[in-house]
Amino acid sequence: DVARLAPTCRTPGTSTVVRSQHAAMASNDDILGARTDSYRMAVLSGSAASSSSPLGNGNGAAANGSGPGYLEVEAKYDGSKPGAEAAEAEPEPKKKGMFGCCGSNKKDEDRKAQLENLKKELVMTEHRDELSALEERYGTSVTKGLTDEQAAKRRAEEGKNQLSPPKTTPEIIKFLLQMFGGFSTLLWVGSILCFIAYGIQLSQAEEGDQVARDNLYLGVVLAAVVVITGFFSYYQEGKADNIMKSFAKLTPPMCKCRRNGELRIVEAWELVRGDIVEVKFGDRVPADLRLLEVTNVKVDNSSLTGEAEPQKRSVECTDDNPIETQNLAFFSTNVVEGQGVGMVVACGDNTVMGRIAGLASGVDSGETPIAREIEHFIHIITAVAVTLGVVFFVLALILKYEPIDAVVFLIGIIVANVPEGLLATVTVCLTLTAKRMAAKNCLVKNLEAVETLGSTSTICSDKTGTLTQNRMTVAHVCYNGKIEATNTDPKIKDEPFNTDTPEFRDLFLLGTLCNKAIFLPDQADVEILNRKTIGDASESAILKFTEANSNLFKSEAKDSKSSRTEAEREAYPKVAEIPFNSTNKYQVSVHQKESGQYFLAMKGAPERIVTRCSHISRNGAVEEMTDADRQAFEDNNAELGRKGERVLGFCTLDLPVDEFPPGFAFEAQPPNFPLENLVYVGLMAMIDPPRTAVPGAVEKCRSAGIKVIMVTGDHPITAEAIAKQVGIIHAEKTVQMLAEERGCAVEDVDPADAHAIVIRGAQLIDMKSEELDDILANHKEIVFARTSPQQKLVIVEGCQRANQVVAVTGDGVNDSPALKKADIGVAMGIAGSDVSKQAADMILLDDNFASIVVGVEEGRLIFDNLKKSIAYTLSSNIPEIAPFLFFILASVPLPLGTVTILCIDLGTDMIPAISLAYERPELDIMQRKPRDPVRDHLVNSKLIGFSYLQIGMLQASAGFFVYFTIYADFGWNGSDLFGLRRDWDDPTVNDLEDSFGQQWTYDQRKVLEFTGHTAYFVAIVVVQWADLLICKTRKLSIFQQGMWNHNLTFAIFFETGLAAILCYAPGTDAALNMQPLLFRHWLPALPFSFMIFCYDEFRKYQVRKSETNFFYVETYY
Repeated sequence: DVARLAPTCRTPGTSTVVRSQHAAMASNDDILGARTDSYRMAVLSGSAASSSSPLGNGNGAAANGSGPGYLEVEAKYDGSKPGAEAAEAEPEPKKKGMFGCCGSNKKDEDRKAQLENLKKELVMTEHRDELSALEERYGTSVTKGLTDEQAAKRRAEEGKNQLSPPKTTPEIIKFLLQMFGGFSTLLWVGSILCFIAYGIQLSQAEEGDQVARDNLYLGVVLAAVVVITGFFSYYQEGKADNIMKSFAKLTPPMCKCRRNGELRIVEAWELVRGDIVEVKFGDRVPADLRLLEVTNVKVDNSSLTGEAEPQKRSVECTDDNPIETQNLAFFSTNVVEGQGVGMVVACGDNTVMGRIAGLASGVDSGETPIAREIEHFIHIITAVAVTLGVVFFVLALILKYEPIDAVVFLIGIIVANVPEGLLATVTVCLTLTAKRMAAKNCLVKNLEAVETLGSTSTICSDKTGTLTQNRMTVAHVCYNGKIEATNTDPKIKDEPFNTDTPEFRDLFLLGTLCNKAIFLPDQADVEILNRKTIGDASESAILKFTEANSNLFKSEAKDSKSSRTEAEREAYPKVAEIPFNSTNKYQVSVHQKESGQYFLAMKGAPERIVTRCSHISRNGAVEEMTDADRQAFEDNNAELGRKGERVLGFCTLDLPVDEFPPGFAFEAQPPNFPLENLVYVGLMAMIDPPRTAVPGAVEKCRSAGIKVIMVTGDHPITAEAIAKQVGIIHAEKTVQMLAEERGCAVEDVDPADAHAIVIRGAQLIDMKSEELDDILANHKEIVFARTSPQQKLVIVEGCQRANQVVAVTGDGVNDSPALKKADIGVAMGIAGSDVSKQAADMILLDDNFASIVVGVEEGRLIFDNLKKSIAYTLSSNIPEIAPFLFFILASVPLPLGTVTILCIDLGTDMIPAISLAYERPELDIMQRKPRDPVRDHLVNSKLIGFSYLQIGMLQASAGFFVYFTIYADFGWNGSDLFGLRRDWDDPTVNDLEDSFGQQWTYDQRKVLEFTGHTAYFVAIVVVQWADLLICKTRKLSIFQQGMWNHNLTFAIFFETGLAAILCYAPGTDAALNMQPLLFRHWLPALPFSFMIFCYDEFRKYQVRKSETNFFYVETYY
């Protein structure tokens, strides 16, 4: 097998993968390290006949589903000659084997090696081998098939014809990941530290002493926040990984198979290699088949290659590439026309689709950008918390505190830095954005994918169904020597050219009559271009075109539900027909006019049509065809071909009445009517046209700094044409375009001059990673055509190596590995396969690429708004931490209690922080370049500096000002509070004197302390009004942005109302240690609130003014 493939791998150092059917002749050890014709071979997967081989697993079950007698071998060409020297060469290391491993590390290596193997292009020989060789290899007969005994034995050795399900993550593990992953970990640590602190306090208390339960309450609340948020996230994202279940749906339940010389209906999983299977129109291919007999067979390979048009099958090998050859039919593709017989050459995991399934279930995109940002944020908060905690732990020891008390202080400071409400805020913000995106036709399956789309810097888009409408449509007509563009928008009724000309009417009539396609019933209310039809793609396109312009018909439909095109056909009865075949490449029919005269109508390949024509229809008259006419035809045909369109030519001939009188007996085989000296009428060109909104969406991506790359399985010419129409190839030129422009050969153009490129899949096969990286880095406009599923995956990995955040769109099964590997996979909701939807993170409900741009804008917006929410939330950390530090350092009565902090973080701050998720985008959101995932973090030093050192300090100042005001109002001067803590907190001291000599009992002091807590809490609420307003924008003035976010306006009233309820509602004094305040105690914080607002307006003005000044460089977060 390797020797037969020698021409495909003749560069020293390069390798190819060969799937060998001859493994039964040798053990793995025989093959491993063997050399033939300068090739060194190594087993990649499968196992040979010898189960005793060290590489075999002894039970015939291979790692990738293949079994004994079925090997994939890597053949590496080193240019040396076989012989003694070769025999002495060291064999390839056995670590490349997929089994025979020891330990978990070896298993991981094996899984990785299997995945790398699946990424390689499969080279197989079955489509080129002689039929007799295949019969001998499989011990089968084309006429009789296998015997039951042969089939049973082979099935026992190789397994069933079904895809092997991968290991799935148990639901409990998924739940625990939600409960303990990411930000939840920080809250759990905080909760545990609270319980430890409470335990220390409890252990140090003497019998009868009352221990403050603040740390206990805080620990319980933190744990509750994590559990509730974890349940919520699991509910939002909880779904089984059903990718392989979706693949399983591709397997037909039953099929026709020849066994023991008779035709049987068997279950598809029973098939083995060598079985002879019959398929017909409407069947799903049950395994990879080498076709032996075909009768007008066409298969729908769109799920495999992305080609919109059904592909013709034959018994001849037409291409070395197994995907391109016509004598193979692949597992799970549909037979849309004809019938045939094939030999099973691959089953289950070893089919082309099985390899795709293996890739789709094996690849992993890793962490999402937002998950990485949350982790980065945790690192920052942890560093800040631990640093502050250690510093003040040391200070507490210096200030002669007991070590146990210092430890409690350390824990308290660390916990105080934990933003308890932020996890819930982030989760709810992402959920709200996901709902908003769903309303705009973007259904998000994974909450974190909401932001990922906003971080996207490269979109690898499939062509068929995403950029295009996924239906063949007549895009151009050519008559009178002129090309006219037709209307391809279903919402527009009229054509953009004059249809009331004799030549167009002649062409229109021929398109109507040379057509067998019909509409499915009961579609009168459906737009014509969206109606379903019976017939091949080209004829269906012409049918829709003629029906859309049915006002040109003379005939009327039978009723409102009938087609006028079909009524027009009945007006010209067909009396004879020669069907299309691959040899003639034309279809011809004879029709009778109302007058009784017969005329001939022919449709076919343009070059075949024009050679049969001696005359041309011009300006309503028939004239002799000149050389200039033929040249005009060649030019028009070439121009339409360059547009990537499928072109059909039309010609006609009025048959003389004297030779063909009414009632003439026409014969099709052989024809007794003329097929030469016909009259050329014109051309119709069809293509799957771009969606109308796509060019604008691509342009918007370009202005947003996002590179759009087309990755399609379709033909390069078609791919390039669509890329130009939608703007993927826009400002730059390819080498071919430059050569045409300069009038020179392609070889004479310096590739460095071309910044646009179209790359075929065949070129990717031998391309090294470095070469691909160079192309991706140095070409602004890129199209990959005729790519395989493995190559799509390699392209995505290439983009990710360049630190790009990659979004991949696709609708077919072939797209699933790339969808899974991408940072965000985007599947099509209407035309997308179940497999692609399961592999994706997001589904476009309208299948429109333009919806992705809406999603990008929403993703960028949520990233901006999360920044604002975090800035808002963190700014209250300093006024929450500072009282505790002041309590330790100055030994004053505690300015703010733990329970009060919870009222802020989980009460008054929560709704305002969430309301920022509704904030409208600032003006430049889609004019910015994508954020750099390495440098542009969700939380950076500038945001920490802004929230902690600027706004946070002002808020803490407001809190302390109110704190000292409260104590002064009740007789305690500020200077007298310093050093008072020990006596203040001593329950045995009931005669402590204030600054005016009044005595205070312990209970009275605690009421005043809790009043101070309440006043400090209210001060934070008041300054948070200003903080919420300034966090509406990062750059614009609030007067530019406006107050259109009514949720935010509601949030201001909500937090104020909640603060009032906590202050004055009965029972809050006992439950939350809150005390009612005098109205005047709400007022001292107002100047600080106004100061915050004015400062930030000035800061934003400086930020807008210049990108080089101090305020932009140091404070624009």
